Amino acid sequence: MTMRQPSSQEVQPVIDALNSGQVAVAEAAAKKLTKNYPGAFVAHNLYGNALAAQNKFKDAVAAFRKALEIDPSIAEMHFNLGILLTNLNRTDEAIQAYKKTVTLKPGFTDAYYNLGFALQYQSKFAQAAEAYQKAIDQQPGFFEAIANLGVCLQEQGKSIEAEAAYKKALQLNQDAKMYFNLGTVLKNQGRLADAIEAYNQALALNPDYAEVHSNIGEVLRDQGRYDESVAAYKEALRLDPTLPLANYSLAVYLYDSGDLEQALAYFEKSQYADWQERMLYCLYKTSKFDEFKAGLDKLKKTKHTSPFLATLTGHYAENFGTDNDYNFCPNPLDFVCHLDIPELKGDSELLKQLLADIEQADIEEKSQGRLHNGVQSAGNLFKRPEASFQKVGELVVDAINRYRVSFKGENCIFVKSFPKQTVIASAWYVKMKTGGHLTSHIHEEGWVSGSLYLSLPKNKTHEHEGSIELSTHGDDYPKQHDNFTTKTIAPEVGDVVMFPSSVFHRTIPFSSNEERICIAFDLKPSV
Repeated sequence: MTMRQPSSQEVQPVIDALNSGQVAVAEAAAKKLTKNYPGAFVAHNLYGNALAAQNKFKDAVAAFRKALEIDPSIAEMHFNLGILLTNLNRTDEAIQAYKKTVTLKPGFTDAYYNLGFALQYQSKFAQAAEAYQKAIDQQPGFFEAIANLGVCLQEQGKSIEAEAAYKKALQLNQDAKMYFNLGTVLKNQGRLADAIEAYNQALALNPDYAEVHSNIGEVLRDQGRYDESVAAYKEALRLDPTLPLANYSLAVYLYDSGDLEQALAYFEKSQYADWQERMLYCLYKTSKFDEFKAGLDKLKKTKHTSPFLATLTGHYAENFGTDNDYNFCPNPLDFVCHLDIPELKGDSELLKQLLADIEQADIEEKSQGRLHNGVQSAGNLFKRPEASFQKVGELVVDAINRYRVSFKGENCIFVKSFPKQTVIASAWYVKMKTGGHLTSHIHEEGWVSGSLYLSLPKNKTHEHEGSIELSTHGDDYPKQHDNFTTKTIAPEVGDVVMFPSSVFHRTIPFSSNEERICIAFDLKPSV
């Protein structure tokens, strides 16, 4: 049965009202059409467009859905519906609308782009990258799709592919944001000088780009150019006094320099990352125990999964003989795990290649105040293009999964909230020569931390030279006694030692004329 349809004379005034911007008039006329002709696609379509033009998105969605009930074969209608649903943050529904669009019309480039954008919003980076790539295949000069593809590749740890995407985007359009993204991916690769060059290109296009100045400060800090890094942070804050990362980074510089009073103010201003734990650290290290305890008790009520808070809580409890009521990991040394990686044992070709790549790869070194008679690589080693680093990254992920399984029955937050996805937040090599050592510290931003040993001193004057020492005390925390728990492990080449990131650890100095090489890494906490 054919449904009654409005005549062109009835439809045209609605179209004219829409085209002339008289959207309220168009809405009233189109609404009347839907009542007179409830089975007419054109009536519901016009009504939806009039509502959408007035930002009445929810009602417009209902109108478009009614039109699609009448004729579901119009790709453009599904696309328009997807846009409205995106505006309403109904992203799952928007994704389905865009997928229906490209099913009906595979050549609809903008629908692939919008699909990629919606998937990226949900952090489904691999799927988003596929959608963006389809848009680019159809329109090779689609700048926005190429730029967003780079972001999705970078989020997946595909550093080299992300770099190529950003450079392709920059061939199309000299854009400050693209240079910023390129600088970030180069920084993660440990190419610090190249990163600064990219950031400077961004500033040439936009001198007032506060985030770029802040990131330059990060790179300069890694290069050990501390005065210049502080100047960069201060320039970022001149441009944007509220910029969280710049406030936080300047606070960390002051924190590492021992100026804990000033660091406190900048951490509070930053409201960034673990700023509350860092403030507590400043109070504790300056022996302001009453303020520390008040802040600690307040924070423990709301932050249940913080390794840094576990460090502070555990030290305070052991230091002052009180109960540790923070159930993150009350007995952290019980969760130290010593495993081996068979692929690195004996006459291992992978081990030989790793050592060769560490010597030969174009990786800049990072300044590290706690490291003596040694060097540390910049960037994330597992995001490097060398096959040896990528392979050892896979082996580390496997070791972490074994670690996860070995403690799965334990009843503490550290185990019960163990990150479901094994994502390495950072990885770097540490090379030490005679007398080399790292002073006691924790990895504030990790969940599980570890060291994989590639070369160790053999000529020892005592058994623990070059060993790793783990403890519930360290970093010159104020202490009331010397009865803190300690565990020492003497690893062999091909071994990996893992532990909660809340655990203090240090390297015991060695005296022989040999080299100690390890790869350190952190498992990223769940977001």
